[in-house]
Amino acid sequence: MKLSDLKIMTLKARNISGVILAGGENKRFAGVNKSNLIIEGASIISRIVNIISEIFPEIIIVTNTPEEFQAFDNYRIVPDQFLKVGPLGGIHAALKASSKESVFVFAGDMPYVDRNIIINQIEYFSSCRYDAVVPRVNKYDEPLHAIYRNSIFYKLEEYLSSTDKYAVRDFLGKVNVYYMQLPESEKTKKAFENINTPDEAEKVN
Repeated sequence: MKLSDLKIMTLKARNISGVILAGGENKRFAGVNKSNLIIEGASIISRIVNIISEIFPEIIIVTNTPEEFQAFDNYRIVPDQFLKVGPLGGIHAALKASSKESVFVFAGDMPYVDRNIIINQIEYFSSCRYDAVVPRVNKYDEPLHAIYRNSIFYKLEEYLSSTDKYAVRDFLGKVNVYYMQLPESEKTKKAFENINTPDEAEKVN
């Protein structure tokens, strides 16, 4: 991307916080936070930060173990308010902490986030009035690589206070979502790849 194009995109993202969800119990990794796993010589979180810090004026890391992310204390680090509710709790914390109109949420275990896909999402989001823009590849939705407006904050807070269904897709049924269809390609597949097991982490290194 040319520097001039990046400046234009940064202007379009000026009202969006970039958010990394760096929580989870990480039981399969003996308590090691997946965001700190080293993939091809760098931690997953640093790989994400290197991409999104060029785009978003505000970076927020959501984690209940801030001591594990002292290297990133120049960014906002916030805890969940709703515990043990999965990623919805992280989205809620991000919306509450953000000083912007929207948040672009990234799972903290995705080492290959793609700048062009991010930019395409921002391009569409900046021209629409949906509550959220969620990528879809084939029939699979990616709600942890999605943009959410802060206007849904109270609806999400009320939802978390009154339900025991914590899948992100259950909440998305309550708001106005655009599912952005992306082509099924190796590039797209890699961009949404996440690390779920030690074997997967070893395989990509």
